[in-house]
Amino acid sequence: MSLKISKPIIKKEPPVSSFDILEPIFITESFISKSEALKQNIIYVFCPEERADKIATIIDDYSFDIVINDYTINDFSKKVVCHYQSGYLTKQQRKFLVNATECGAWVEPLVSYLDDRLKYTEVRLLHSSYFLHQKAFSILSNKRTQITKRIIDIVSSIFLLIITLPLSFIAALLIKLESPGAVLFKQKRTGQYNKEFKVYKFRSMRNDAEKNGAQWASKNDARVTSVGKFIRKTRIDEIPQLINVLQGNMSIVGPRPEREVFIKDLEKEIPYYRFRHAVKPGVTGLAQVSYPYGASVEDAVWKHKYDIYYIKHHSSMLDIKILFSTVKTVLFGMGR
Repeated sequence: MSLKISKPIIKKEPPVSSFDILEPIFITESFISKSEALKQNIIYVFCPEERADKIATIIDDYSFDIVINDYTINDFSKKVVCHYQSGYLTKQQRKFLVNATECGAWVEPLVSYLDDRLKYTEVRLLHSSYFLHQKAFSILSNKRTQITKRIIDIVSSIFLLIITLPLSFIAALLIKLESPGAVLFKQKRTGQYNKEFKVYKFRSMRNDAEKNGAQWASKNDARVTSVGKFIRKTRIDEIPQLINVLQGNMSIVGPRPEREVFIKDLEKEIPYYRFRHAVKPGVTGLAQVSYPYGASVEDAVWKHKYDIYYIKHHSSMLDIKILFSTVKTVLFGMGR
């Protein structure tokens, strides 16, 4: 899902003085629309000088070019101007950005622009101000949105439990016949507001899978049984989590719940990792349908990019799209 098409040429302008900042030319006939802004091959980024190297390193992976801190531009027609930590810019530099808006440029925070263009949040650029406007997160601040999501969760869970009953019966029978142990697997996971709960799944591993302690599940994990490989690939093993949804511990769609033992390690490596717990974890999620299976810190970073994007841009329509993508995954066996 990443846009690593080619390595862009990154031009970083040298530090400027107040005398280098030019007055833009006012052009009234060249305003740029949002759709046009998201297709530009070059974007102009303005940030504190000490942040320039960080931005250049991160955006080096993208398919479009960037120019950082070029205050000599005086024609903003059809240009995209992004700012990062603009509160640390000088008064004259901020005025330059305001003038750019007046002169027809598309101006917005860098992370917001990348959200719209990449369809995931660049977590390596996040800072606290991104999270300090709760009204921007409708799933957190809008009571109607929360009630609607809960109603959909309950109705969907009951419906899915009924229509998957034959699958659940067959899966339970095969698990019991193949290896000793319980059919259902229960494990503590961290949910909304960092509260732990027991998640239910059909057991897909040997009964002694964690005799040596907690460990990441890998793609070709030797601990997975033959039946387990099939139910994991088709995500039949997730069906019992619909019970968690009815109990109110989970939602149909949301970030996947993780174990606290792994979270403590991941939050040291991934900025604002625990923010995913601002919402209920999901049976499926944007990260699951957008990113292939992985069990490393790098994979967790990528999944976090999609989880943060989901929380920020949640809508009922996005939930529906994720559900349709999940059905496609189950029907065509494109799961982990």
